Amino acid sequence: MKNTARPSAAGVLPRLLKMLFRFNPTLLPAILVLILISAVIGALPSIFQQNVVAVLEQAWANRWDWAVTKPKILHFVLILGGLYLLSLLINTLSNQLQAIHTQKVLDQFRTVMFEHMESLPIRYFDTHQRGDIMSQYTNDVDAMRQMISQSFPQLLVSLITVTTILCIMMYYSIWLGLVILAGAAVTVTITKNIGGKSARYFMAQQKNIGKTEGVIEEMINGQKVIKVFNHESEAQAIFDEANNALYEASFQANRYSNTLMPILNNVNYMIYVLVAVAGGLFLELRVPNLSLSGLPFSIAVIVPFLGMCRQFSGAIQQISPQINSVVMGLAGARRIFALLDEEEEQDEGYVELVNAKEVNGELTESSEKTGLWAWKHFHREEGTTTYVPLRGDVRFYDVDFAYNPDKVILHNITLYGKPGQKIAFVGATGAGKTTITNLINRFYDIADGKIRYDNININKIKKSSLRRSLGMVLQDTVLFTGTVMENIRYGRLDATDEECIDAARLAGADSFITRLPQGYQTMLAGDGSNLSQGQCQLLAIARAAVADPPVMILDEATSSIDTRTEQIVSAGMDRLMQGRTVFVIAHRLSTVKNANVILVLDHGRVIERGTHEELIAAKGQYYQLYTGAFELE
Repeated sequence: MKNTARPSAAGVLPRLLKMLFRFNPTLLPAILVLILISAVIGALPSIFQQNVVAVLEQAWANRWDWAVTKPKILHFVLILGGLYLLSLLINTLSNQLQAIHTQKVLDQFRTVMFEHMESLPIRYFDTHQRGDIMSQYTNDVDAMRQMISQSFPQLLVSLITVTTILCIMMYYSIWLGLVILAGAAVTVTITKNIGGKSARYFMAQQKNIGKTEGVIEEMINGQKVIKVFNHESEAQAIFDEANNALYEASFQANRYSNTLMPILNNVNYMIYVLVAVAGGLFLELRVPNLSLSGLPFSIAVIVPFLGMCRQFSGAIQQISPQINSVVMGLAGARRIFALLDEEEEQDEGYVELVNAKEVNGELTESSEKTGLWAWKHFHREEGTTTYVPLRGDVRFYDVDFAYNPDKVILHNITLYGKPGQKIAFVGATGAGKTTITNLINRFYDIADGKIRYDNININKIKKSSLRRSLGMVLQDTVLFTGTVMENIRYGRLDATDEECIDAARLAGADSFITRLPQGYQTMLAGDGSNLSQGQCQLLAIARAAVADPPVMILDEATSSIDTRTEQIVSAGMDRLMQGRTVFVIAHRLSTVKNANVILVLDHGRVIERGTHEELIAAKGQYYQLYTGAFELE
């Protein structure tokens, strides 16, 4: 069942911080300490500025006695220079550690995401655009990188700076500090109103990026179909709709974001002027200074205060753009957590497929490869273990299935696939043929009824063991970037080169492979673009052959092979099917004539069953299909 709940916005940040600490339990605290020290050092020059101005004020009163004044100023300059040098070293070390931390975190995030994605059921990929999933690995991870490497540290520096300078200001003059706080309140109000709207649109932008990439990926995959049916204008319209939504969200986000900065700049200038005017008035009216330092109002207090005012306003101003980046990063993190929160494919099976050997007439598990397979069945109630030979006996008993609870796809399906039999499914598109094969390998679980494999309830068999015993050749061939040999070996990773070559010969693929530039070592593009569609299909058949499973599922496996190639491969296919239970989905009725049993499906129900001769004699729907009186539609 798909998990439709998305992580709440409030819960994303604590969860993200928890994962950051988990990924780097020692490095991250060190970075935070360095940031704290650097931010505090950055605020300390205000104190030295006040001391220097006080010394100069005293020197002016003493008619510039440099013999007394010069050592004091030099003392402060040396200390200040040392602090700046220390700040430079700390910032350099902090930046290096942040780069290491960020890349390590992103690497681990991508690893966790991919591992979790591999554990998701097929249903998830059937209901999500591939482009949108890919966007989580690219755009969402990049938005999170920006937040972790730049926005979080800068935001933390700004907050520490604001707090430190505010404490220093209150130490020297509470009255002037209150003036700055009043200006800061105005700045925060403006930031909240305008920045809040900007943040909302930045989140919409992140979501629309994924949708747009999903549309682009879909259009690229379907480019041939688009051109064949002159669908360019309609494809453009679909893209424009998604792109316009992205544009609108991006435009509004950046409009508010770009408007905010000039407003804050002008407000900061006004605060600066207000502090200068207030300081002048306090000095002129001889207002008593309220402070922790005990210093009276003087030039030595007001001049450094103006510098602190600029530094304080600048730190607050830096918070706004960082908040936008944080919002985008959190939006990306939220989408990533939505992927990680998807429910994994459930597997309660405990019956395993193991290598077996015969000892004293009984099967037992073997640590070596024997070529003999058995189901290792542990009986919990008795505490005993039995070994059932793998034969490939698949049976459905009154099976119902629905992708959605309100729409049943299969109704009361009963069938028997005995070892070595060839069972063919015939029917119109949407009749339920592929759905039945998806139930055999448990890509989906049945709603009602029972499926037994070698007389074992299929739900008791571990999915990895179950799928190891099944081979599939799909109508749409999937090849991976790599050599021809590697693509064949994908069927069984421990297969030798000789076994892969034998499988290719069995499928009839060896003749064209040996004519390739590097033979079996020829590199293939991921989509098999340097091969014909029929050649790709032959490689898929060879891949299934090297797996050597007792049960084969052929979903219109020869649909992309021309008549001549089909004749070449038919003998190999017959050899491939020998001794195996084979389920065939076919639209070419000529390919299922030799099936042991043919099931005719209509709207998820079996309406006819029998051999080719029996169904022809019955003159039902199969007869009409075979003679052309009725079309598959």
